[in-house]
Amino acid sequence: MESILRPPHTRGTTFSSSSLRWRTNAPPLSSSPSAARRFRISMGFRCSSSRVALGLQRAVSKARARVMLNSSNVFDQSVEAASIEEKTSEMLDTDTPLKYSRGVASPLGVSVAENGINFAVFSRHATRVSLCLSKCGREDNQQMDDGMLEVPLDPQINKTGDVWHICIEGLLRSGIVYGYRIDGPQGWGQGHRFDSSVILLDPYAKLVSGRKRFGDVTDKMSKFLGTYDFTSSPFEWGPDYKLPNIPETDLVIYEMNVRAFTADGSSGLDPEICGSYLGVIEKIPYLLELGINAVELLPVFEFDEFEFQRYPNPRNHMINTWGYSTMNFFAPMSRYASSGGGSLVASHQFKEMVKALHNAGIEVILDVVYNHTNEADDEHPYTTSFRGIDNKVYYMVDLGNGAKYMNFSGCGNTLNCNHPVVMELILDSLRHWVNEYHVDGFRFDLASVLCRGTDGAPLDAPPIIKAIAKDAVLSRCKIIAEPWDCGGLYLVGKFPNWDRWAEWNGRYRDDIRKFIKGDCSMKGSFATRVSGSADLYQANKRKPSHSINFVIAHDGFTLYDLVSYNYKHNNANGEGGKDGCNDNYSWNCGFEGETNDVNVLSLRLRQMKNFHLALMISQGTPMMLMGDEYGHTRYGNNNSYGHDTSINHFQWKLLEQRRDSLFRYFSEMIKYRHKHPILRRDRFLTKDVTWHEDNWDNHESKFLAFTLHDDQFGGDIYVAFNAHDYSVKVAVPSPPQNKQWHRVIDTNLESPEDFIPEGILFTNPSYNIAPYSSILLEAKP
Repeated sequence: MESILRPPHTRGTTFSSSSLRWRTNAPPLSSSPSAARRFRISMGFRCSSSRVALGLQRAVSKARARVMLNSSNVFDQSVEAASIEEKTSEMLDTDTPLKYSRGVASPLGVSVAENGINFAVFSRHATRVSLCLSKCGREDNQQMDDGMLEVPLDPQINKTGDVWHICIEGLLRSGIVYGYRIDGPQGWGQGHRFDSSVILLDPYAKLVSGRKRFGDVTDKMSKFLGTYDFTSSPFEWGPDYKLPNIPETDLVIYEMNVRAFTADGSSGLDPEICGSYLGVIEKIPYLLELGINAVELLPVFEFDEFEFQRYPNPRNHMINTWGYSTMNFFAPMSRYASSGGGSLVASHQFKEMVKALHNAGIEVILDVVYNHTNEADDEHPYTTSFRGIDNKVYYMVDLGNGAKYMNFSGCGNTLNCNHPVVMELILDSLRHWVNEYHVDGFRFDLASVLCRGTDGAPLDAPPIIKAIAKDAVLSRCKIIAEPWDCGGLYLVGKFPNWDRWAEWNGRYRDDIRKFIKGDCSMKGSFATRVSGSADLYQANKRKPSHSINFVIAHDGFTLYDLVSYNYKHNNANGEGGKDGCNDNYSWNCGFEGETNDVNVLSLRLRQMKNFHLALMISQGTPMMLMGDEYGHTRYGNNNSYGHDTSINHFQWKLLEQRRDSLFRYFSEMIKYRHKHPILRRDRFLTKDVTWHEDNWDNHESKFLAFTLHDDQFGGDIYVAFNAHDYSVKVAVPSPPQNKQWHRVIDTNLESPEDFIPEGILFTNPSYNIAPYSSILLEAKP
């Protein structure tokens, strides 16, 4: 297996002035006084605009850029080392002369070496690489590359295997912005996309500097480059801090978006922390009141929310608020920092959020996107990093078809996940989030992409999937696959797992939806799903908890919309309603969209409660979507990724209006699950369940009842679902010896009678279950 060559970390050797070149065709300093003066003007100004008028800076920069692009050889001009040290120091606002040495190839990214700051970047096919440096804090962020110091790397000195590297002594240990200018073969047909006009983001940058505030329209075209901090003290996790380490069987996952959770003014928070990591901290008491014990955060890796507005197109009114367009796999989303604090503040506050959630007993699972990046396609490329560094390595390209991108992600490109270099990147990224940020697990978006070889063909034993499952650092983590992709590789129940990988159970979602809304021939499938999906997961050492059960997720209808719309309403997305899934298995309960009809509204409320009951009594690991607990609506939009508005934002005022009704029901149901181990077994049901059914073959039957047995304490639970449009009178089985049935739930009743945690004694031999309703009885002394 090929790998990045990484020699032992040794002190670099300082090399002579002949090895250091500016990336310019300006004459050597010795050629003439005027030439030397012009050179100093173009290369010697500081990053601070106070040293040189901004207009002069930009004029000189543009002229210098033209010279750079016309340079035939970045190694054809030299300047004296003393001059380089002096001018470099001035440009970077440091009084210490800079000294350059060979550097080392490991680790990739930026690191502290014995003799300075080491930079290392992989590029197998590059022919020229320059390290670009600037000082942070410029007001004219869009011109960040103006006046950047460019240090060309000599392939004879600064390259080991496929890694380019250099060490700089005297460079500031924080507050530096850096990137790479990389050139190489121009043969698109061979898969290359080198563009030396772009300064590229380091794939291994641990922090990303760019736009400071989310959705700042005055800075739409912000550039994103790496930065670092080796001066701050280590984060204090605290002497009493510990990881929650919640067993998979006990999890109740809450899928949520960091920004959308508190961005709305109704959150009642200081506007400077709305939509931030700190905003999540402020709302932890609410999460505890709801009862969940794990949050699954929509992507928190750095992304550009204005990516749709780079060029005229039908979606250029959209702001990416979901974040499924990763720019860097190591850096936390910097614009989730409070008060526009930037990348370093974001890193610190992310840790504060994790610490606070852990101290509250809540685990943190990250939704990660390793199937594609933000760099789009060849028609409208957004070259920021991988494409310009080594496109042929980082992406799947079809060399038999003009080296076009393979598009198994539906987003224009597909990351080449099982290439050894990309595998190493993914593993390094995952370990970084575990070691540095203490996260508890990962949900892998379109994980079937990770099951494809470099040619796009499916693999039976994908190396990256096995490596993640076997990795020592990741061994404590929950690892969850979304087991499909946009190329048709549907692996629900068949995802390569090594008994470690859990899966989003898409079959569960579809079958539960169909039965509850009253489809025919679904009773058997419904029974299979609520009992743990043994048909999918009872193999080897897999358990019911490997099925992540969900009815609703971020993409698709919300729960309220699932019972309010038969059709998607996506015109606001700018694609003529063509985007989003057409197969929603939804039912509007008699009227499409908003209505004041009390009968329709009552039916919708019952259906939402039915869905939540089914989810919480099912064997497996339940996951619910943020906002469903109060009935959040997106008004029928089932693909709302680009709306930074109330369509996605949590509506806290609406929550308060429904706190004593729908929210109360949701919260009590979650807590009920926590209190009853028979709802969350670590093995598949056998004699633990009695199905009160002798009508399995009746395709018209939409009623199902069963009893879950508690052999230890006799606390049996009887559950019945009626998806008919008429009442069903059902005989109630006898309770265990010395016990009596108590009614806990009847979704047909209004709050608070619909859920009574302690139960009300029920002694009748039968129960008349209303249309589209469900009940739960508990055996108690």
